[in-house]
Amino acid sequence: EVQLVESGGGLVQAGGSLTLSCVHSGVTFDSWAIGWFRQVPGKEREGVSCISSSDLKTNYADPVKGRFTISSDDAKKTVHLEMKNLKPDDTAVYYCALDGPTFCDYIGDYRTNPLPIGAWGRGTRVTVSS
Repeated sequence: EVQLVESGGGLVQAGGSLTLSCVHSGVTFDSWAIGWFRQVPGKEREGVSCISSSDLKTNYADPVKGRFTISSDDAKKTVHLEMKNLKPDDTAVYYCALDGPTFCDYIGDYRTNPLPIGAWGRGTRVTVSS
């Protein structure tokens, strides 16, 4: 059973930085991707970024391009999301999720076209104050 555990959320002022981490375990298939998503209460979940295990290809949603960086530490089975120049609009609960790599190509469209993703973490809250 795939398990995902997020950490690193917190309160930060606008313009500040945070790094989220997602530790994964139980993955038994060869090719997969991990994505970061976020959700504000009352709104749809949106895709933020993702990385593929096979070629480390990354993808980012437009609102975070140039500010967020996703990376993978295979030895520690951890995917990081480094977030810089944070804005109040980045306030949300951030989730990591894992499935086959297809969804990674459509991460930016997730809110309007939510492809099924099999495994989700429980989320970590990020609050950006103005």
